[in-house]
Amino acid sequence: MERTRARATVFLMLFLGNLGNALEVPLDLPQPPTITHQSPKDYIIDPRENIVIHCDAKGKPHPSFSWTRNGTHFDIDQDPKVTMRPHSGTLVVDISGEKVESYEGVYQCTARNEHGTAVSNNIVIRQSRSPLWSKERNEPIIVQEGVSLVLQCRPPAGLPPPIIFWMDINFQRLPQSSRVSQALNGDLYFSNVLKEDSRNDYICYARFPHTQTIQQKQPITVTVVNLDAINETVAALYNETDFLSDGSAEERRPTFLIPSGSSSSKMVLRGQVLELECIAEGLPTPEVSWSKVSGEFPAKRTSFLHFQKTLRIVDVSESDAGEYRCTARNRLASVHHTIRVTVKAAPYWISAPRNLVLAPRERGNLICRASGTPKPTITWAMNGIPIENSPKDPSRKVEGDTIIFEEVQTGSSAVYQCHASNEYGYLLSNAFVNVLSETPRVLTPANKVYQVIRNNHALLDCSSFGSPIPKITWFKDSRSSTLDGDPYVLHENGTLEIHVAQALNSGKYTCVARNSLGISENHVYLEVKEPTRILKQPEYKVVQRNRNVVFECKVKHDPSLIPTMTWVKDNGELPDDERFVVDSDSLTITDVTENDAGTYTCIMVTTLDQDSASAELTVVEQPDPPTDLELTDQKPRSVQLTWIPGDEHNSPIRIFLIQYADSLHHHGHWHNLTMVPGTKTTAHLKLSPYVHYTFRVLALNDVGLSNPSLPSRMYKTNPSAPDENPSGVDGFGTEHDNLVISWKPMSGHQANGPGLQYKVMWRQKDVDKEWTSVTVANVSKFMVSGTPTFTPYEVQVQAINDYGIGPEPAVVTGHSGEDLPMQAPDNVQVLVLNSSLAEVHWEPVPPKTVRGRLKGYKVYYWRERSLHKHNPHHVEQQVLTFSGNKSHGMLPGLQPYSLYLFNVRVFNGKGEGPASSNQQFETPEGVPGRPSFLRITNPNLDSLTLEWGPPYDRNGRLTGYTLKYQTVNISNELGPVEELALPANETSVTLLNLKYSTRYKFYFNAKTGQGAGPVVTEEAATIMDEAMAARQVDIATQGWFIGLMCAIALLILVLLIICFIQRNKGGKYPVKEKEDAHTDPEFQPMKEDDCTFGEYSDTEDHKPLKGSRTPSNGTVHRDNSDDSLVDYGGDGGDGQFNEDGSFIGQYSGKSSARDTAGGHESSEAPSPVNTSAMNSFV
Repeated sequence: MERTRARATVFLMLFLGNLGNALEVPLDLPQPPTITHQSPKDYIIDPRENIVIHCDAKGKPHPSFSWTRNGTHFDIDQDPKVTMRPHSGTLVVDISGEKVESYEGVYQCTARNEHGTAVSNNIVIRQSRSPLWSKERNEPIIVQEGVSLVLQCRPPAGLPPPIIFWMDINFQRLPQSSRVSQALNGDLYFSNVLKEDSRNDYICYARFPHTQTIQQKQPITVTVVNLDAINETVAALYNETDFLSDGSAEERRPTFLIPSGSSSSKMVLRGQVLELECIAEGLPTPEVSWSKVSGEFPAKRTSFLHFQKTLRIVDVSESDAGEYRCTARNRLASVHHTIRVTVKAAPYWISAPRNLVLAPRERGNLICRASGTPKPTITWAMNGIPIENSPKDPSRKVEGDTIIFEEVQTGSSAVYQCHASNEYGYLLSNAFVNVLSETPRVLTPANKVYQVIRNNHALLDCSSFGSPIPKITWFKDSRSSTLDGDPYVLHENGTLEIHVAQALNSGKYTCVARNSLGISENHVYLEVKEPTRILKQPEYKVVQRNRNVVFECKVKHDPSLIPTMTWVKDNGELPDDERFVVDSDSLTITDVTENDAGTYTCIMVTTLDQDSASAELTVVEQPDPPTDLELTDQKPRSVQLTWIPGDEHNSPIRIFLIQYADSLHHHGHWHNLTMVPGTKTTAHLKLSPYVHYTFRVLALNDVGLSNPSLPSRMYKTNPSAPDENPSGVDGFGTEHDNLVISWKPMSGHQANGPGLQYKVMWRQKDVDKEWTSVTVANVSKFMVSGTPTFTPYEVQVQAINDYGIGPEPAVVTGHSGEDLPMQAPDNVQVLVLNSSLAEVHWEPVPPKTVRGRLKGYKVYYWRERSLHKHNPHHVEQQVLTFSGNKSHGMLPGLQPYSLYLFNVRVFNGKGEGPASSNQQFETPEGVPGRPSFLRITNPNLDSLTLEWGPPYDRNGRLTGYTLKYQTVNISNELGPVEELALPANETSVTLLNLKYSTRYKFYFNAKTGQGAGPVVTEEAATIMDEAMAARQVDIATQGWFIGLMCAIALLILVLLIICFIQRNKGGKYPVKEKEDAHTDPEFQPMKEDDCTFGEYSDTEDHKPLKGSRTPSNGTVHRDNSDDSLVDYGGDGGDGQFNEDGSFIGQYSGKSSARDTAGGHESSEAPSPVNTSAMNSFV
């Protein structure tokens, strides 16, 4: 059966809300009328449009309609202006050329057919009215400053009442506040007036919503004056104007303008809006607050309007009755007013009567229950006639709000009206009793598909009809048992509910409707989908202006649902800008601007559900420059700087940097002066004399530094004597008979005034008592000549300008110039510690001979020659420096068995003194270096020849050489070590009686009397005997082996061809042939895995054969079960093919060539197998 797909998102509350609807009888069955649409009870019409009074009904047969007006029959045929729409009871009144007032009244519609009569509500037709404002002249109002004032609006009464607002002559709303506000009746209240309240265009406007017209009151002029400033001329006008004043405008306690007194009462109907207001006057302006004496405000239904002066509660219920207190308070006192609220109620339904379908001889009830304050009166009617005046029916009994039916009979169908009323309103409801005999029918569309999200409610509908009312049962899939109990809930109207739907709940469901007359069933389908979830939510971003930003939003959803990704900004659409790029799982904003800041939300919507996630974008940039620099608190050495910070651009200012420029000394150059925290906007600046300051401020946040502010005005400080002396004073000599006194020049900023000079003073330390001085300018050093060599001096440098001298300068000790040392170190000795290390000793020179600051000693040493006759003579001088407090030092890194010369010198800041006399020492023997080379020549069956060269560094007399060697097998395992001592005068040796075709490893080093030197190694191999190789049997050349290989290859080729043919033919067999093949017991299909015959479908024609593996690089790898040619060789050696297709390797096993050190490669014994046969096979 083909399913009809119906995409429907089932929302639980909407569906359950329909469970209690009135019983629907299919329109193809006989039934009394039911009114489906009617105009509201209170129907206000626009006099400019035709009057349309709605009344629609359904029934079988279709009902006829009639009307009453003001309680009497309304004969529409007698009024040509009134028509009734076809197949409807709706009246249309053409009011062109007619007075609308003539059609005002109370209308009621009646719909009847042979089974009963239904009636509508009483519809009151009234014309909307927007009368003009009465002509009036508003006298100017003069009021004293500080007193209260009320401007009355008093609009004309309209239907419905107009909406009031105050505007000026330019149609701009007048500003309101806690001091000035509009009351609920439209009047404008001033708690106290101010001078700025004076104006001549206080205009009250009334907007009538039905006619969309606005009426305007004449402007009101208000003048606010101060009595102290009123002269006699103005006072003379008081007789002709309204002057509102009770005396001087002093502070006063709050009093209520409305409501009056300490308490009042208010009645409100249930379901309407309760509005309470308290407006107080006083000076200062009172603040209004609210409380409920005997309870709390309903939080979700309560709001405060007009600056807390109005309390508003919507959808009033009986619990909102009680006492409400408003309090007006200023700093002088507080005042209270209590409002007692009572809640009345027009009738409202507890249980409205519902249509009743009964089978003959069944029983049933019509229940009509309503409540209200006061309690409503319940009356019944049948077919529009009071029930007490209706024909008697023994099967019907009326008991207050209930009509009981027992043993009903065919033909007793009727429409019953329940009427509930009290002084505040009425309710009217129609409910029919339809007596039918009808087999069950399921009204829900067949094969409907319900789709729900996992873990949500699932509601499967089984709307049915029958008389008697059918019983509903549900089955799933196999219909093994009825669905009743957890997780299923069967509702009264037949709907099956699954509280938490899971994937296992998907499937086919059958609902069965059964009564005494028959049975009917219907199938529906439930599909449980995976929920849509955002796996990676967009993250909060802080980005600099002109940069790019990416919000990621990765989503998982049910693959059968079509998702739609939408991005919104601040709950609105994204800007229409090409900078916003939306991808499947991201939003990219390029060249971000400040306007892009906000909250971005990604919304993933499917046909069943949605998920969303939001992230905020903050756009930052460097701050705007500060503005409005001002200098205050000006003093000779300080000033206070204030400024206004610029826009932070969403990144708090961390630091303000204050810079200055000195137009007197460094015009155009800005210097950093100080920094203050970003929370401050003032700085106390310490200044220097004789500077023409201009300041500017820069702001720093996490993004960067702002542009500089505009410069402040110039601030000049007066000159004064220097506050400081030059820094960096030093005394030193450049020659042996002078003293140079230097200092760091002072800047104009440091000079404190014009005429900057330096007073230079000096004296020999511990010798002179008086200072010698000289005054200089525009220099930074002064040289004193004729001083003794390297003598300590005390020096001073003091600053002077035209306004005085600087403070007492500090004393600095320096020395006159140095000369070269006069004497070489004495008693120089050497102690040889080993073949590479010696220790030198000397006596320090007398301090007076140094003639300067002792820096240390230098030892010059060099290798004169080697003590061995074969080594060449060479001299490489080296220098080691030792500190001045040392009298010995080590000479490392010496060459063994060598003659060295050395001397010692002292040095100071001027240079080196004379050298001591050269002395010599010899280093003892050491171990030799590695032999200069080792090579293996003349490999034979059982011998090898080794050649070598003596070490370059003999480091003594060679006493001989040591040779060690051992065998190395194919597994790199080493054999026993053989050792051979060789004389020092030999340079080659031949080793005899070695094993043929064997690899050897050699270790070779030289010796002196001090021991053996480092080892050099080599490897080589003896060769194989040709006669023995000829005696080996080459299996690859044997004829039987070649024949066997060819047979195996041919067999494999035939099997592959058969498999390929069978595979291509398998998909083209007719179905009949396939069936015949399967029924033949002699026929054995070939399976793919073992290459036996089998059946192939044409969907597999293009698939590779199972068991074959074709890697992407084009090579074919063998399976574990495949035979390999290498396997015939014993250990499975590395059988490979050359580029020309020839086979290389050995059948006997793996072998590899070894490279010898020094670039010499030994010969390896060839394989006894002849490879020509293998080449011919391939």
